[in-house]
Amino acid sequence: MMRNLLMATCCLLFALQASAADVLGKWRTIDDETGQAKSIVEIYQKGGKYYGRVVDLLMKPDDTVCEKCPGDRKGKKIVGMDIITDMVKNGDVYEGGEILDPTKGKVYDCKLWLEGNQLKVRGYVGFFYRTQTWYKAN
Repeated sequence: MMRNLLMATCCLLFALQASAADVLGKWRTIDDETGQAKSIVEIYQKGGKYYGRVVDLLMKPDDTVCEKCPGDRKGKKIVGMDIITDMVKNGDVYEGGEILDPTKGKVYDCKLWLEGNQLKVRGYVGFFYRTQTWYKAN
């Protein structure tokens, strides 16, 4: 009896950890305006929150800097920069953080969720939003 309970608990913990890990990893970003692949962003977890760091630029050199970025990100290399910050998992949605568009230098509220094997990434201000679909990168 005790062994069955222990086994069931381990399976439940594994399933919960696997579902939380779905957004983790590298994603190929697609520009919703042009349809072109733009970059590879790695979603990672730190201190119970989720972040997204640019690990590769697909259309520009890797030493491209963010000329329009606000604050201490201005003039910094885009590769290595966190563009998604402080996301918290709330059911099947990750929210409460922000996303930076390094091309425009704008910061938006952010929401992430999975639809199958695609990551939906929404940046919004009030009722106005844009949603991109990102794909798992190999």
